[in-house]
Amino acid sequence: MADNQFTFENEQYRRTYWHTCSHILAQAVKRLYPEVKLAIGPSIDNGFYYDLDAPFSFTPEIMEQIEAEMRKICKEKLKLERFELPRAEALEFMKDEPYKVELINDLPEDEVISFYKQGEFTDLCAGPHLDSTGRVKGNAIKLTACNAAYWRGDSNRETLQRIYGIAFPKKDQLDEYLKQQEEAKKRDHRKLGKELGLYMLTDEGPGFPFFLPKGMVLRNTLIDYWREVHKRYGYVEISTPMILNRSLWERSGHWDHYKENMYTTVIDGEDYAIKPMNCPGGMLVYKSEPHSYRDLPLRVGELGLVHRHELSGALHGLFRVRCFTQDDAHIFMTWDQMKDEIKNVVKLFDEVYSVFGLTYQIEVSTMPEDHMGDEKDWDFATETLKQAVTEMGKEYAINEGDGAFYGPKLDFHLADSLGRTWQCGTIQLDMQLPERFELEYTGPDGEKHRPVMIHRVVLGSIERFIGVITEHFAGAFPAWLAPVQVKVLPVTDRAADYADQVEQKLTAAGYRVEVDHRSEKLGYKIREAQGQKIPYMIVVGDKDMENQTVSIRHRSGKDLGAMSQEDFLALLKNVVDNKTID
Repeated sequence: MADNQFTFENEQYRRTYWHTCSHILAQAVKRLYPEVKLAIGPSIDNGFYYDLDAPFSFTPEIMEQIEAEMRKICKEKLKLERFELPRAEALEFMKDEPYKVELINDLPEDEVISFYKQGEFTDLCAGPHLDSTGRVKGNAIKLTACNAAYWRGDSNRETLQRIYGIAFPKKDQLDEYLKQQEEAKKRDHRKLGKELGLYMLTDEGPGFPFFLPKGMVLRNTLIDYWREVHKRYGYVEISTPMILNRSLWERSGHWDHYKENMYTTVIDGEDYAIKPMNCPGGMLVYKSEPHSYRDLPLRVGELGLVHRHELSGALHGLFRVRCFTQDDAHIFMTWDQMKDEIKNVVKLFDEVYSVFGLTYQIEVSTMPEDHMGDEKDWDFATETLKQAVTEMGKEYAINEGDGAFYGPKLDFHLADSLGRTWQCGTIQLDMQLPERFELEYTGPDGEKHRPVMIHRVVLGSIERFIGVITEHFAGAFPAWLAPVQVKVLPVTDRAADYADQVEQKLTAAGYRVEVDHRSEKLGYKIREAQGQKIPYMIVVGDKDMENQTVSIRHRSGKDLGAMSQEDFLALLKNVVDNKTID
């Protein structure tokens, strides 16, 4: 690695740094607990981990001891030395580490078996590593969690303990990271979903989310916005069946390549599957009637509920579920319409993401080794994606070889208020499904031609996007999206009827309003409404009743003062209609 690449901003160096930290972790564990058996310890996107087989649990107290030992190892400045052994010698060398023996036995006969030694500790490893444990800043290491993990990801194998860690070259970088993680915990959508009464998950349906009344208001408001935007951009909406027969999924390729993730059933002696994707149903809709070039581009949207079997260990709130509503659209077009349609989709993405205050980076994913179709078509499609993005004044990164087997794609990585990234939007070009389903249109020459297609999602899935914006806004949704937009708080029993009149007027104007008639102190009611992240609180007392005014407080704690009901309605209308982020 060149000297100018020895910076933490460089991904290769960062991963090398974290990989070395995983070895320091393993060495610390073996020093303190020699009976522990080692499995694997890689770097990951956000730090490192090591899988361990121990006859005890790694408690927080034990983790602190391991952390302290890691700091000692860093101070010892142990040199990391690589060496190789023939297979027989490698197996003998690792004979007391059964997981390492299994890994060696699974290596191809001609593969080099390499090790890294640091002081008294040696680990089976392909590398790379830093040259010394002294390169790692001991006071900037933190072990963050310990979870169960199956050996080699197989639920039928041994259950190990996975210790996660993070490390930085400077202590203040670690402090900033830990501060951000604490903020992320406060924003955890699973926690906020429960506190705000939005959604829930139960043992009776792992991975199948329940939306509660307030969550349905949020969900439906988001869907209403999705429909409004797509209508303006020239989309029509369809709905396709949730269960379709095996022959359709064989034709689409899912039965052969995706069956392990599909839920199947038998109806009248015939195999059926619950759809994991909306695309094949969309193909049948297109085929249901003849099309002319004058019909194209044809933009067809679908909010389709899809089901995919995910391993129980991978489930995570609304971010990884087994059923979700995908905000799909399929655009059928001619080859020469491709660039303009890509631009039109990017423009739609721009509008939607800016409404939520989300910025993004674009990746162009190119042809994988396992692809279908003519490479000339791939080259044309990939170049068109790049040109469309460039002509819109946007930059992109290349994700080499990560396109779908049927075409290249653009991936949109959203950045939230904490700087975390989420992959939501995708624009995928597809030259294969139109071929598999024999889609046609009549060209100006009177002949039949094959359309090309775009698959695209802007939100990704309704469920996951709700999880993302719950954390992005920390549950304090913009007023247009908030399940309850206004809470009316009567100060006295005398003001109760007036409070109801205010509520009725706001409700009649189309806003979501609740009145708190409980016999609680006003301060308590205000704090509770703020805790529920309600944008506006209207406090009404005797003076308001006399003057027919309302006293407005914002959830931030700001007092907006007294105003007429009409003035508050105008304020609310402006904030909601413009989808203002406060």
